[in-house]
Amino acid sequence: MFTLSVVVVSLLVVILLLVASVYPPQSGLSLFELNRRVEAGDKRIESKLIRERYRGNIMSLFDVKVSLLLVSVALIGVAGFGWGWGIVITILVGLSFKSISNIGMLRKITIKLYAKVEKTLLDMFQKYPIMSRLFAAPKLETIEKIGSREELQHLVDESDGILSDDEKKLVTNGLSFSNRKVSEIMVLRDKIVTIEKREFLGPLVLNDLHKLGFKRLPVISDDIDHIIGILNLRGLLELDVKRSVTAEKAMEPKVFYIREDKKLDQAMATFLKTHTNLLIVINKERKTVGLLTFEDLMSSLLGRRVVDNFDEHDNLHAVAKG
Repeated sequence: MFTLSVVVVSLLVVILLLVASVYPPQSGLSLFELNRRVEAGDKRIESKLIRERYRGNIMSLFDVKVSLLLVSVALIGVAGFGWGWGIVITILVGLSFKSISNIGMLRKITIKLYAKVEKTLLDMFQKYPIMSRLFAAPKLETIEKIGSREELQHLVDESDGILSDDEKKLVTNGLSFSNRKVSEIMVLRDKIVTIEKREFLGPLVLNDLHKLGFKRLPVISDDIDHIIGILNLRGLLELDVKRSVTAEKAMEPKVFYIREDKKLDQAMATFLKTHTNLLIVINKERKTVGLLTFEDLMSSLLGRRVVDNFDEHDNLHAVAKG
């Protein structure tokens, strides 16, 4: 009886270690992504989807087997060696089987053994839904939601082979867009080129203005804190140079302002609402501190310099949508 008990307990312990070391492989993709790929027609991924869907149930099933094997070791140990030794053996096995089951060599054996029975187990769970309810899936370590912008940024940074460098840059800029302020991307006050309202737009002046490379200039009355209009240089191409007019006569009198502490998404909303291409940036004292163009805003969003063809569009919503 003693010898038989030793053999049976030893056999149960070996089986326990094998069962405890089983860990169904993960696909590395979320259920959402697996489902998306299957729906897109990727037949090769179907087996991975089924495995991921029932992985928790299979783990629960093997947990039950581990519990039954531990109970069997305890009962046979008590029956074969008496209460004292039976309890000692049960405690020793219970405390050590988890760490022993993580040994690499043992894991390699169980991977091969599990591969032979996996299809049968998955077919069982698919064919008999009651099995899924009976062996409810435990809470697995899966990403159910992204907890922060930083975490999302980390995922973008690690997305080599999925996103190109330009796409990464676009996502990165998009994540920070609503948190950045107008003051971060505006043209500073001392860099703003203006034109006095009384300036005559003769041939020489027009030639000099076009050489500057700007498409619009703020028109001022005395100083930069008194902007009274915007001069669109493109519109001056049709100006009759024989009849020179002042900047005040040729300017667009509507001027739109935005505070320097406003966020970039608020600036975008202002551009779309006003259908303008240029905003004058002011501080709390309503002093001019900078200038913001729609081109600069889009460049900040896209992460690269864009060509200013916005005047060709009547509707800035179309420009914003690309």
